[in-house]
Formats: sequence, C-alpha cells, structure tokens
Amino acid sequence: MKKLTSTLPNMLISLGTVTILAGALLGWMYTLTKEPIARQMQEQQEKAISDVTPAFDNNPEAEKWTTEIKGSTFTVYPARKNGILVGAAVKGSTMEGFAGEITLMCGFTADGTVKDYRVLQQAETPGLGTKMETWFRDPTAARSVLEKNPATTDFHVSKDGGAIDGITAATISSRAFLKVMRRAFDAYKEYQNKIDTQKEAK
Repeated sequence: MKKLTSTLPNMLISLGTVTILAGALLGWMYTLTKEPIARQMQEQQEKAISDVTPAFDNNPEAEKWTTEIKGSTFTVYPARKNGILVGAAVKGSTMEGFAGEITLMCGFTADGTVKDYRVLQQAETPGLGTKMETWFRDPTAARSVLEKNPATTDFHVSKDGGAIDGITAATISSRAFLKVMRRAFDAYKEYQNKIDTQKEAK
C-alpha cells in the first residue's frame, strides 16, 4: 500500500506531462494546417462561383451581399460584365438533408434561370443522395434543373407534385437540394430588387 502511495504522485506527474505535450502538439498541428485549409476552401469557393455563373469581369467576392431566407443565411455573389449584372452565384444550405447539412453554390443568369450548381458540402448516403452532384444536371426525363427558372418551373420533386424528378430512393436528399435552390433563387431576386430600388432612388 505504501509503495502504491509513493508511486502515485509520479504517475500523476507523468500523466500530466503527457497531457500537456499532447495538447501542445494538437495546438501546433492546428496552427500549421489552419491557413492551408482556409486557403483551400477559399479557392474551392472562388472556383465554384466561376463555374456556375456567366462570364464576368468584376470581383463577386468583393461585392457579396448576405440575406436571410426563412431563417437560413444566403450569400449572393453578383457577376457583372462591363458593369452590367449578368447573373450571380448564391451560396446557401439546409440542415434537412438525410444526413444533415447540404451546402450548395447555385448559379443564375440575369433573369434567374439556373446556369449551373456545385455541391460544396453533403454527407448523404453513398450511391443515393450523393448523386445530387450529377443527377440534377442529367437531361434524362425531368431530372435537370439547368436552363430552368424557378419563377416558371416548380422546383419541387415530382413525387410532391413538382416538375423535377428526384433521385431514386433518395427523396429526402432531393427535397433538401431543391429547397436550397428555391431559396437561393429568392435571395437572388431579393438582391435584384435591392439594386433596382437603389437605382430608382438616385
């Protein structure tokens, strides 16, 4: 009993030293990787903006505008050519995916027609919900959202009476994807109304 008592402080000191060293190592690794990860994410976002919008000569990041649509934050990145608004990329998300958060970069032309999209984040079921990256570009039947305008096309799954065919066996994922698309469109129209109002006020 006396031997155990005498070795206990040494054990505690060793354990404390290991804990401190482990914490310091984790902190160092975080500091080391923080900037590269942030830079990679920024590059990914800039590429997504470029991929989904018409050609532009401004800096959409510098002109970004944020709004809230039904409790969710959406960021509009306006694309301009020779000073004229030619479209926008809109970043938004929902927590209503089958496995949680889905984040999209939705691209629109000037009149709100969908040009393209990129899935920035999702954790849906492999082989089912994960198909959203390509499914909603597929021209088969009524899958594609490209070249369609949410103002004139019902961006709900056909199972719910809408005009878009959802991913087979992944209705929840499809509903979430289309919800973000609809709200991104609403955010874009809100942005257009804002700049129109500003023009009228001048």
